[in-house]
Amino acid sequence: MEKTLHSVCRWTFNAGKGGFVPANMRPKWASDKFDTISMIRLVKEKIVPKMPSHVELGIEIHYDYEFNEKNASAIADALVDAKISLAMVTPGAHAHFAYGGIASLDPNERKSAEAFGKKTIDLAYGPLKKIWHKDPKKHPSFVIWNGSFGYDLASIGIMQMYQNLKQSIAKLCEYEKAKGGNLFIALEPKPNEGHPAMLIPTVASALVFWKKLEQEFGISTKKKGVNKEFGHSEMIGLDHVYDTVEEIDNNALMHMHINSQGYNDGIILGGPGKYDIDHGARINGMNIAIAGLIQKAGFNRWRGHDMQVRAYDNEEQGIDRVIRSILSWEACEAAARNLDTRSLMRLLANRETAKAEDMMRETVVHAHACFNKMYGK
Repeated sequence: MEKTLHSVCRWTFNAGKGGFVPANMRPKWASDKFDTISMIRLVKEKIVPKMPSHVELGIEIHYDYEFNEKNASAIADALVDAKISLAMVTPGAHAHFAYGGIASLDPNERKSAEAFGKKTIDLAYGPLKKIWHKDPKKHPSFVIWNGSFGYDLASIGIMQMYQNLKQSIAKLCEYEKAKGGNLFIALEPKPNEGHPAMLIPTVASALVFWKKLEQEFGISTKKKGVNKEFGHSEMIGLDHVYDTVEEIDNNALMHMHINSQGYNDGIILGGPGKYDIDHGARINGMNIAIAGLIQKAGFNRWRGHDMQVRAYDNEEQGIDRVIRSILSWEACEAAARNLDTRSLMRLLANRETAKAEDMMRETVVHAHACFNKMYGK
């Protein structure tokens, strides 16, 4: 069986979110004592042994507060030791630029934000290069989250912000191309947070954006596309199954964040109109449908688990959440492979949708059985 790639996010392992919930629920993960290298060792010791033999793990990290010029070489060494690949890098621009980042109408902020993105690429091609996957098709993703590209004032300036964004990302793509053009560059849409309104709010917005960069700046769309974030579509009531169809149809599925807002399994709460809850992957019919779609499309890049452990979890419970998320998605993929798609399509063609629903419900049951077997229940 071919290896399936799952990536674990550094930011999942935090002491607590703070605000309305505890900021110190997991004291062993406090930032002054638990750094990125500590997290890599934890993954090696606590998560890798719980994985099926066909699962290969990677890591996702932000510049500059999870990796930077001071620690990148040590992080690379730790990943070599752990036999874990670099799955994704992303500029943590939202931590520095509150007025639009590379889309900003403030020329000084925009210039600084552009330099910030280039530094992320420099380190990916520099000390972190040795922990890229050996297969070029599985090289790291460079994800551009739109958390900085937002606004809270309705004005004609929004059009100029959008133009700035196109120009800045075009320059970033050219910069990466000059380094080798080996990263997979993905926009991560989100409708809100960290601003009430965002540039690139949906998957369709991201697809249109890349087409405009190709038309206006000659940027090749090869290895350019979308970081599929299930929860960002769920939180505004969009259909993340159809999102998948659009992404595949445009050869734009570069990376995946298979978290959940929770509303679609009938167990945990969340859903449209809620904040970004970031549960781990869930077993449900929608996710099994997505697993089937990506299998048919031949997708085998990184399946990232951009999730937050619960505000009331201790460290061991938090680790268990990550393990459960990975195994839940593996169970969805196993169920999708087991589905008799010919019979399903025949039922749909004959308008026997109740029987088709029965088939999908049986796949959910099958997925839960797969999870129990892998998890050891």
